[in-house]
Amino acid sequence: MSIKLKHMLVVVFIIFTVSIVGNFAKASFASTRPQSSLKSEKVAKSKTVNNKKTSSETVATTNKPYPNLVQYPQAWILVSLKHQRVYIMNGKQRLYTMLASTGMHDSTPTGTFHVEAERGTYFYAPKFNEGAYDWVSWKDHGVYLFHSTPTDEQKHILPGPEADLGKRPSSHGCVHLSIPDARWVYETIPTGTTVKIVRS
Repeated sequence: MSIKLKHMLVVVFIIFTVSIVGNFAKASFASTRPQSSLKSEKVAKSKTVNNKKTSSETVATTNKPYPNLVQYPQAWILVSLKHQRVYIMNGKQRLYTMLASTGMHDSTPTGTFHVEAERGTYFYAPKFNEGAYDWVSWKDHGVYLFHSTPTDEQKHILPGPEADLGKRPSSHGCVHLSIPDARWVYETIPTGTTVKIVRS
């Protein structure tokens, strides 16, 4: 057998041995790894999508599905400042209830308004050091909005305002909603929909 062939066989044997030992060590490490760390990694991976919290992390408004507005072409929105709720209405029938947080110091105007054409998936307001997902204008063309609870500059949901949903006013005049509720309003509520904001 030539020296070149012997060297080649030795190299192949070494590569083969290293790959078997490496795979064995990897399998051994995986089997001895605590299940809790695997579970926490899976949870961490599932919790954010593009830095945006998923619906499982936000305040659960109700367990019922959102209404199909094709069946309710006259649907309108009622915002209760007293109860910190947004109601999707059909006439006097309440179709859906959302937890909300309205403006501090009576900064959310009351009255009858209409959903305006302006809407978007994200904004950031340096003046307030806050941004939000899924916004829909209902007064003054981009000034007063429905939108998600606020985010920081890196688009992470701020825990304080999120905890205020359904409990107390914490906005600068807009109507804060949970991530899934804001997304539904953004995707579903048509321009021109009536919005009534009342103190009671």
